[in-house]
Parts: sequence; C-alpha cells; structure tokens
Amino acid sequence: MSGLVKSETEDFIDWWQHTVFYQIYPRSFKDSNGDGIGDLQGITSKLPYLAETGITAAWLSPIFQSPMVDFGYDISDYKQIQPEYGTMQDFEELIDTAYGLGIKIVLDFVPNHSSDQHEWFKKSAAKEPGFEDFYVWQDGILQENGTRLPPNNWQSVFYGSAWEWHEARQQFYLHQFTKEQPDLNFRNPKVVQAMDDVILFWLNKGVAGFRIDAVNHLFEDESLRDEPLSGKTQDPLSYDYSKHIYTKDLPEVLEMIQHWRRLLDDFSSKHPERPTRIMMTEAYAGISKLADYYEDHDGVRGSHLPFNFHFITDVKGDADARDFVYNVEKWLIYMPRGHAANWVMGNHDNPRVASRFGASSVDAMNMLLLTLPGVAVTYNGEELGMEDYRDISWQDTVDPPARNVGKKLYKEVSRDPERTPFQWSNEVNAGFSTAPKTWLPVHPNYPELNLEAQKAANKSHYSVYKDLIELRHSAIMRLGRFNIEPISRSVFAFKRSYPNFETIITIINVSDREQLVDLSEFVNRPKKLVVEVSGVDSKYEEGDRIPVDEASKLNLPPGGGIVLSERSSAVMSQQRRNLVKQLIQSANVVLVGLLVYNLWRHKWTKVNFNQHQF
Repeated sequence: MSGLVKSETEDFIDWWQHTVFYQIYPRSFKDSNGDGIGDLQGITSKLPYLAETGITAAWLSPIFQSPMVDFGYDISDYKQIQPEYGTMQDFEELIDTAYGLGIKIVLDFVPNHSSDQHEWFKKSAAKEPGFEDFYVWQDGILQENGTRLPPNNWQSVFYGSAWEWHEARQQFYLHQFTKEQPDLNFRNPKVVQAMDDVILFWLNKGVAGFRIDAVNHLFEDESLRDEPLSGKTQDPLSYDYSKHIYTKDLPEVLEMIQHWRRLLDDFSSKHPERPTRIMMTEAYAGISKLADYYEDHDGVRGSHLPFNFHFITDVKGDADARDFVYNVEKWLIYMPRGHAANWVMGNHDNPRVASRFGASSVDAMNMLLLTLPGVAVTYNGEELGMEDYRDISWQDTVDPPARNVGKKLYKEVSRDPERTPFQWSNEVNAGFSTAPKTWLPVHPNYPELNLEAQKAANKSHYSVYKDLIELRHSAIMRLGRFNIEPISRSVFAFKRSYPNFETIITIINVSDREQLVDLSEFVNRPKKLVVEVSGVDSKYEEGDRIPVDEASKLNLPPGGGIVLSERSSAVMSQQRRNLVKQLIQSANVVLVGLLVYNLWRHKWTKVNFNQHQF
C-alpha cells in the first residue's frame, strides 16, 4: 500500500462520513469480573485492541438499566447503567479511555418502548396525573358473554397479539415486541420531551451520537383499524400474518427523526470544539422510505445514516454477482446526493457472514464492505470470521422469540447463535470469561478460531481486515469515484478512482468454484496491477505485481476476493512529477536553512533591515 496517496486530514469529509463503526454487543464482548457476562470494564480493557485494528468509532448495544427480558432492549431507567455491566463511573472511564485512543462512542437508543418495570409505565398504569397517556392504552372489544378481546388484529414482532391486558388499569396496552416492552405514546408531547432529555443527558456525558432502534415502529394509526392479511401464513399469531401498514413507517416517524436531527445539530453548534453528534437509524423498510430518512422531498434532513441492510435482507448465500451489483447500485441510486452511503454486513439480530455466505467468503465480504464508498458497519467478531453456534441447546437458549415459539421451532428463529462470546484466545471460555458458565455457551471452534491465533499467523482474516482498514486512509478510498460491474455471474468488480492517482479495484468471486477472471475490459490498459490486499486462500501476496498480459488470467479461489491498484504510465508519470516537486520543496527548505545559518555565523542578522529599501 506504500504506493497509495496518503493524507493526514479528512479533507472536506466529516469524521463520521467515511468511518468504520464497530458494533460491540456488551454482554458477549469481555467479562472483567468472572460472572460470565460481558461488562463495561471488559470493553474498556479491550479498547486498545480496537485502536490497534484501526477502529475509530464503536457503537454499544444497550447498556442501560434493564430487567434483561430482551437483553437491554427493555429499559427500566434510561439514565442509569445496568448493574451487571457496571456503574456510571465505569462508563465515564470508558468514554475517557476511548477518546484518549481516538475512538468515539455511539450508544444504542431505544425510544419505541420501555420496560414494564419503568417508573413511567407504573405511573401510567396507575393513571397518575401527567402519565395517563404515556403509553398506548385501549379498552378492547367487550363481547356479549363478557369476554374482552384485543382492539384489533395487530401482532407482535415476537409472535402473538401486540396487545396485553393490564388487570389493574382494566385496559389493554400495546407492545410491538415482548409484553414486557410496552410501546410509548409519541403522540404525547411529554413523551417526546422526556426522550429529548435522555438524549441530552448522554450527549453531555460525551457520547458521539446514537443508533436509534426500531425507529419505524414509533407511531401507530390512531383509528386502530385491523391490518390487511398478507396471505403468507394462516397463523394469526405470526407477525407475517398481516401487512403492517398501520403500525410501521407512518409519516410521523420521519417528522420525529427530523426533530432529533435538529436536536443533535443544535447541540453540535453549541459545542463546536467537540465532534459532530450523529444519528444512525435502524428500520427494516422499503428503500424509498429509507432515502427519505436522509432528507425528505423538501430537503429537510433527518438521519445521518439510515442503516442499509440490503446485504443482510436482499443478498442471500446463493446470490450471484448480479445480485450484489444490483443491491449496491440500488442504494446509491436512491440515496440523495450530498449524503454518505453506508453498508451493514452483519449485526446481533442476523446470522454471521461466515454462516450466511460460507467460511471461505469472509475475506471477500470484508473487502466488499470496507472498499465500498462511505461508512462501513462491522459486528464484533466478523473481523475474525466467527461463526454462528447453531447447536445451542433448548436449555441454554435465552432469546425471547426463540423461547416464545417453543422447543420444536426455536432453532429457526433464535438469535443466540450470532451472540455467543467473542473468541479472544484458546484459553478457557475463549478468553472471554473465567466463569464456570457463560451467559451463552462459547462456540466450540474457539481453540482454532480466535484472535490470538490469527495475530500469530502469517496471514489471517484479522490481518486482512486490518490491511483493509489501513487502505481506507488513502485519498482514493475517501474521495474516489465509483464504478461497479458484473464480470460474469460468478464475479463482480468495482473501481475507486481519483485524478492523477492509482485506481483501486476490488474483485470478488461469489461462487463455490475457482474462477479465472478476465479483466481486460474492466481495466484501463494499465502498465501493471499491484496486489494491495488478498485473502488467506489467495495465491497472491501484498505487493505482487501482475503484468498486464496476465490480467486476463487472474485466479480467484472459491468465495475469494482481491484488491488491486491499477498503475498506468500516465499516473506513474504524474507521481514522478509530484515526487520531484516534493524533492525540490525539500531542497528549498534545506537551502533556506543553510542561508540563515550562514547569516547567523557572519552576524548579518544584526543588520537593521528597516534602513534599507527592497
């Protein structure tokens, strides 16, 4: 990578527009006290690892006080730390350590619902003044025999009715997730103000922004109409039973996102000495709606980064090159100009990359993620190629949707397999914890697949990932123009180009067979191609030069990828001119220094220059 143009500044790009956000699932990252559960001190102890890797921004899944019914997504106090994870002092130390290492911290913010143990819900259930309508309450339908039914056919994402009867209040409350997660009523201005206070509280603690969970569920249709049937299933308790046109993606969602954007922008403007505070939003929605999250038709800005999940939702393990190209171009076409693209390859809710696309594809998928323009989001462990542990027993299963569907079907829906502890070493529990039992079992492949082993290897998934992070520092990767094409049904390639510098080319084989790739129509008749990053199974090594006459015989292993720089004679001539210019400038500095030295030796510096005309 020495031939690439480097820059110590980010030019016109704000810090978040080209960064890699590293998602940490706190419960599974590092246990510092031996209780089998990851915690804040554990995260702090591993921040140097992130800095060494080149990570400059980390997003933490929820760390707030919670009964842990949904492992932190059921919050009982938005301004307190979950005791299992540590204390507020631990969090403040984490922030200080992170910023000392050049790492910004983003928190998971869960506004759609709270825990039923939150004081707000207890007061609302008791109809205390000011809290009566903090949540969504309804009487339901009273039948002639005295039976009371839910108000409509709305289903929970986690299976079953989205309504739960509250005996004390004698009403149903809405919960789009577990019954212990009642939905807040964002049509109540007091709820909006309460959430604004939460955001400002953590901004003043030093966080760089928020990833907002399940944002498109914030509002529901006030008429409480039944949702139309989807025809996908006959099970009325399944979330797939109906089309969720009255409980998701309502226009008011966009207005709330814009409101929070103004709050963040206002905070940033009042604290110009601090980095821009940002908002990332999670919504599994249609692409046109997500494009509006960036900004609406009137140009009003909302989310800095509406998460792009298309590599998870729309590109399956059997996808061919055309599917990848289509989903990349689709996002770039719909994304309004003047915004940063983003790419999410995995998270705590979906199977890992190695399990979706195959272990042989880990390096290629990281090449794709990290050489596309814009922001990349990495789920912890993907840099190692960690795999789902699909054989977690029913007894060890803790994920709410899995427990809800029962023992026969739990493996089909459980998210536990992708949440197993991080594999640091081949020590007990993969170096994650000294506890006799961890909250989820460690994947049994940890003796071979772990960070320590990959650091010691000549080449590993981790070293490839680290090289890709380094490559992103170049001006080409920050500012270069982009072009992508399917070379065949098995192989696609894309370029990043910048005037007077090399072109960077990423080539990926998505098939399960070795491919001889003909690049003759994709490259611009270069003098040579140089290997910048190659996968662990590649026959090429970093720095290898591939003569132009061999560019039509590039060999890619099954699921393999490679990143090349294309060096033409014109580019090389320009670089030589730049080098000469730099040498001349350096020589001038030396000559001036010698002149000043000689002036000092001969005491010419004592001359009163004001007496002379120049």
